[in-house]
This record gives sequence, C-alpha cells and structure tokens, in this order.
Amino acid sequence: MKYILNAFSANMIKDFPVNVSFREVDANEAAVLADSATSAVGHADTAAVFSSVLGKPVAMNRANVSLSAGDSVLVGQYSGARLAEGATQLPEGATIKWLVVDVG
Repeated sequence: MKYILNAFSANMIKDFPVNVSFREVDANEAAVLADSATSAVGHADTAAVFSSVLGKPVAMNRANVSLSAGDSVLVGQYSGARLAEGATQLPEGATIKWLVVDVG
C-alpha cells in the first residue's frame, strides 16, 4: 500500500491510460493496510479521526501524490457534517468508507 488518503483524484495519476478499480474494506482490514502506507492525509482533524478509527497513528501530511500503474492506495472517504476544529472522534451520524484503489 503506497498511501493512505482522505480523497482520490484523477489528478494523482501520473501517466494515462490506466485502469482504476475500487473495493471497499472494513476498518479492521484498513488498519492492517495502513501499516504499510505513507500518510497523505491533508487535514489534521481528519488525520486525528482516522487515527481514532484505525487505532493507530495517522499523520497529517500535505503531500503531492503521484500514482502509476501497479500502485495501490487506501482512501478513507468521510461522510458527515464538517468536522469540528480539534475533532479526534468520528461525530455521531458520520461514517468513513474505506476503499482500496488499485491503479493498473
């Protein structure tokens, strides 16, 4: 796993054409996959919430991400109300969908 991200964009793809596939994983599998991933989570509060949900540190890191064929990333897709400043827990009613994105 190359990165853990809080969003995915076609702008991250270095060279085209590629095939991109998505598969959903649960938080337990996401936690295992996160062990081998470099954080590129660009917001401190999102990184803190990811850390809480996964049970391991996820650093805030505003990195430029460039993906090529063969790369895989873990994306935490947050859905819910805007995170409050300093949030460390998933707010009530909010969810995180964990996706493995394979670039082939």
